[in-house]
Amino acid sequence: MLAIIQAAGWPIYTIIFASIVALAIIIERLVSLRRSQVLPDRLLALTVQELKQSGVTTDMLSRLQANSPLGRVLAAGLKNVKSSREIMKESIEESGRAVAHDLERFLTTLGTIATAAPLLGLLGTVIGMIEIFGSQSPSGSANPAVLAHGISVALYNTALGIIVAVPALVFYRHFRSSVDSFIVEMEQQAIKLVEVIHGERG
Repeated sequence: MLAIIQAAGWPIYTIIFASIVALAIIIERLVSLRRSQVLPDRLLALTVQELKQSGVTTDMLSRLQANSPLGRVLAAGLKNVKSSREIMKESIEESGRAVAHDLERFLTTLGTIATAAPLLGLLGTVIGMIEIFGSQSPSGSANPAVLAHGISVALYNTALGIIVAVPALVFYRHFRSSVDSFIVEMEQQAIKLVEVIHGERG
């Protein structure tokens, strides 16, 4: 591996740095965007049951907010349980925007890496080509060592740039799709809560 890095020249270090950042983001998002972490099963049903039994309490709101992103959205609605349906929905939507922002954390960076990695590889390719042309002597002959190094720089950087970009793009698309799905389901569950409170649903 060290031999490949040495053969690829200094441009490879930018790609390696991008790969480390991408890997850290992917691992963090895989842990944070688990369904059980974002949308715990039966949280809405348990919340409605507690609401009917003892009403809205400070302890209940604190537990919901600490529970999950869905809990935060439901707690925002319950804080305005005595207000009109419109005010409840506004508070839920406001909380939902904040939750969505948290769920999308680091995804812009991952998408940027997916886009930039091939360009960093292309930069290495250009630098390698410059070295190849620089190996030409006035007589037209080329220095074999410089020529070989230039080719290595060009090929390794191109390949590694693509190797980093492909999984970064795949995970970026996967996380975006998961977040969009979570947000839609949270909205649906929050609306159910509002309907229960205002007697439109049993």
